Amino acid sequence: MGTPDFAVTILKHLVENNYNVVGVITATDKPAGRGRKLNESAVKKYAKSVDLPILQPKNLKNEDFLDDLKALNANLQIVVAFRMLPKVVWKMPKYGTFNLHASLLPEYRGAAPIHWAIINGETKTGVTTFFIDDKIDTGEIILQDEISIADNETVGSLHDRMMFIGAELVAKTVNLISTEKINTTKQPEREEKSAPKLNPENTKINWNDTIDNIYNKIRGLNPFPTAWTIFCNNNEEITAKIYAIRKELENHNFKIGAIITSKKDLKVAVKNGFIIIDEIKLSGKKKMDSKSLLNGYTFHKDSRML
Repeated sequence: MGTPDFAVTILKHLVENNYNVVGVITATDKPAGRGRKLNESAVKKYAKSVDLPILQPKNLKNEDFLDDLKALNANLQIVVAFRMLPKVVWKMPKYGTFNLHASLLPEYRGAAPIHWAIINGETKTGVTTFFIDDKIDTGEIILQDEISIADNETVGSLHDRMMFIGAELVAKTVNLISTEKINTTKQPEREEKSAPKLNPENTKINWNDTIDNIYNKIRGLNPFPTAWTIFCNNNEEITAKIYAIRKELENHNFKIGAIITSKKDLKVAVKNGFIIIDEIKLSGKKKMDSKSLLNGYTFHKDSRML
């Protein structure tokens, strides 16, 4: 049970290693683009390519879906980036249902664990398999695998690395469950750090924050969904998305948010230094490297980030 590319990697690993995948449950096709053409999930596209049976329920409690799910006769269900399941679904198979979560539970329960680990400046994270229960990411832990986070890691690079260790952990978990000698670890009820959904409010850059917090936030949202800000130039306010950046520690007398440009660098003044922007996208324009923007765009002397 899954939808995005992250889930495809796990499904592909199971198929290519000859696990008996009897069916795939994924999201319904959704209209996308200007033509509103129906778009299939990444999991569905892969499942079709290897001729796996596919179910796409709108309602997970629908009787027809439940009948179709039961008819697959699965003895184990695996969930990777899908949605919350009703009890009638996760209790159906003989060996239950387990989930792969992209954090070291109980930390970072929620929708965006990879992003928040980087945003919060963590130096390590990991993947966890756990049996699903009636709450979100709280079930008994089966296995975990740890991964380090580099100082310049982006959510894109960490996401891609975690897909592969996640695939290995899922296979190990299936093998362990098949022995029927599994020992699980109960999670504590509370977690200190959570991973809530990302939205326009919590992805906006606060230039008054510390240089490390700003740096971590931007790389923790690069390339998706991307940190954003308001760029004020000659009294015009433009929405800008910030991608690749570097930080430069230096004492200065510039106002917070002031933009300093040279022929090759685009800098934003912050406390105790500068954020150097290497990739940016101004509203209505394509994403570009800063050097290209500097060559073709006029910055007013009082331009700033808000």
